[in-house]
Amino acid sequence: MSLADQTRTDAPVSGSPGSLRARASKYALLPLRLFLGATFIYAGLDKLVLNKEFLSGKGGDSLVQVLDSVENVAAIPALVNLAQNDPKAFGIAIAAGEIAVGLGALVGLLTRLAAFGGMLISLSLWLTVSWGSDPYYYGNDLPYMMAWVPLIFAGASVWSLDMAFSRRRRRKGRHIFG
Repeated sequence: MSLADQTRTDAPVSGSPGSLRARASKYALLPLRLFLGATFIYAGLDKLVLNKEFLSGKGGDSLVQVLDSVENVAAIPALVNLAQNDPKAFGIAIAAGEIAVGLGALVGLLTRLAAFGGMLISLSLWLTVSWGSDPYYYGNDLPYMMAWVPLIFAGASVWSLDMAFSRRRRRKGRHIFG
């Protein structure tokens, strides 16, 4: 290969818009976003609809039982105590938050805000419910919390309402000012 062939500007270069690396990078966070979105929607629906014990206050899967079992091992017992004041309302709030965060992530609407909400939900669950896991990596809330971080920074680049609205705004801006 000659020096002239190596410096051609029309060949796809690593990182150029048409290169495989650039296309893969564009879609890199899509599986994470879809997984977190679907998982959080399911978690919220499980609490509200599928698991009849969760909000009932009775049974091993009830929020009351979970809160009682982690009260003495939580990193921030005050959060547990707050939830114990009205477990049903707290459970509904958690479930509604999980569904809202999941929908935002899944469809890519206000993705950074949804990811921040997902991180906060996971953080609060880690500091309460999962804190007593030993070793710490047995608790699933810490990895979920960290999984939201790339979406906070990057948002949703493809297959998202955020991107569709952004394109629409740019087209309108060109039409009005162009």
